[in-house]
Amino acid sequence: MNLVDLVLTVCELANPASCRSEHLYFESRGTLFQCMMLAPTEIAKWSEGHPGVKIVRWKCIFPDIDREI
Repeated sequence: MNLVDLVLTVCELANPASCRSEHLYFESRGTLFQCMMLAPTEIAKWSEGHPGVKIVRWKCIFPDIDREI
């Protein structure tokens, strides 16, 4: 199965200078453009479960083949 990596940059609401990356992996539908179209729904789902952070940036990438998920 081919995966796509939706990389979120999130910052704590209580401390906006404290930011980190979060990775959401899901099945690739072929192109990164399709990931970008599906991303807002996935971001909204993730955001509901993480009320203490704000998403400040996101991007879609294909994960490295050697990276363990």
